Amino acid sequence: MATITSPKVNAPKSRMLGIVLGAIVAITAVGGAAYYFGNSRGAPRAAAAPVAEVPIFIALEPFTVNLQSEGRPRFLHIGVTLKVNDAKSQEQVTQYLPEARSRVLMLLSNRKPESLSTQEDKNQLSTEILRTLNKPFSPSQVPQQISDVVFTAFVLQ
Repeated sequence: MATITSPKVNAPKSRMLGIVLGAIVAITAVGGAAYYFGNSRGAPRAAAAPVAEVPIFIALEPFTVNLQSEGRPRFLHIGVTLKVNDAKSQEQVTQYLPEARSRVLMLLSNRKPESLSTQEDKNQLSTEILRTLNKPFSPSQVPQQISDVVFTAFVLQ
């Protein structure tokens, strides 16, 4: 009797091996993709350039005030620009601009010329203007957020 070997006898093993290898490749591919996309969302990315906020400046009309001096008359001509933190503060300062100017004028007119000569004196004046203008204009309002006072002109005579 002759024995016939057919490929069908070995077929179940090789078919099963193909299925197992295919499943391993598929699982590896899906796992690799999940790892890649999962880590790319959670991983820290290269630091992008921070988006700079657009500063909001309010330029006040220049002030010219007589100073408290003994002897000859002295005056100060000063340009002031305010840097505010948000649009609400800009609106408040603009709405109450006459009162803001009055506060600055009162502060400047009580100065002596000797108190405005050095850089430190000018920094002190800037701080005082900032403190004065950050007070609420009315009792029912929240204080405006002025972050800086910038001098655009400064003439002391």
